[in-house]
Amino acid sequence: MMRLLIIRLSSIGDIVFTTAAIRCAKEQIPGVEIHFLTKKSMKAVTEANPYIDHFHYHDKKLSDTIASLKAANLDMVIDLHSNFRTYRIKKALGVPAHTYQKLSLQKFFLTNFGMNLLPNRHIVERSLDPLKVLGVQNDGKGMDYFVPSNISLKPHDIPTSHQAGYIAIVIGASYATKKLPVEHLKQLCALIPVPIILVGGKEDAKEGEAVSSMDAAKIYNACGKFNLHESALLVKGARMVISNDTGFLYVACAFHKKTIAIWGGTSPSLQVEPYYATADLQNGQEMYYNAIVPNLPCQPCSNYGTKKCPQGHFACMKKQDLHLIAEKAIQYYQA
Repeated sequence: MMRLLIIRLSSIGDIVFTTAAIRCAKEQIPGVEIHFLTKKSMKAVTEANPYIDHFHYHDKKLSDTIASLKAANLDMVIDLHSNFRTYRIKKALGVPAHTYQKLSLQKFFLTNFGMNLLPNRHIVERSLDPLKVLGVQNDGKGMDYFVPSNISLKPHDIPTSHQAGYIAIVIGASYATKKLPVEHLKQLCALIPVPIILVGGKEDAKEGEAVSSMDAAKIYNACGKFNLHESALLVKGARMVISNDTGFLYVACAFHKKTIAIWGGTSPSLQVEPYYATADLQNGQEMYYNAIVPNLPCQPCSNYGTKKCPQGHFACMKKQDLHLIAEKAIQYYQA
């Protein structure tokens, strides 16, 4: 029996990207025992994943993490994070290792000079490359997100007015340049004539309240009221999802939801656009729309987003076509 360690330390979206590799490895390698290493703070993202046999969590001391991994008698490492910390882990374990190619130089040329030298392959697909040595192939089933069986939404968690159907709008993101500004978010919600649930963490609650106060009957601010899994269930229950470039965009894809991705400082050219199972896209079905301001030479300005627009104009968000986004949202909602 092979004991295979797969590493992805963070963050929510990037871990969701790895789920195809985890599933394919488990289903295609006979008798394999899948071990998964992530940060302790990211535990919830994969804790219910049935394709993982053993979980390992990195907290503060790398030496403790390495000691735990050594005790597992691992046979091989698949490093899908690829940084100095994972290099030290691989060196300490001393077993065969295969590493995801981050293509940092190509991303540098794209974000600094507008030269796109990246291969036309989604990160989900490139995350499977280190497993080719074991004969693993993409099964075309997309990404996964699993909610523990003991977690559910109660009937009173969703307003009665929204229980017949709603659009989920994910308003948060890790950096300011990936977030649609509040005033633009208000305008977008005003253009959408159906119930809306705003999804986000506690850090998004104040902005969510500013938006929902426009029309409390139509817009429910769920930001900060639910944990990660409960928020995922809000996304799963939506008829369609509008999202900034953030983890819940990919959770929505894992749940086969139609999505509108709003792009600011980052871009789908970084090979991170919404990604779906082959079956979702059969017969030419449109599952997603990339809302991106055309012909901006400064976009993308970063791989991950920044605290403020380097150019000062923030045109990538302020010039978004909100009417078109609303029209697409209604189209997907009614489909």
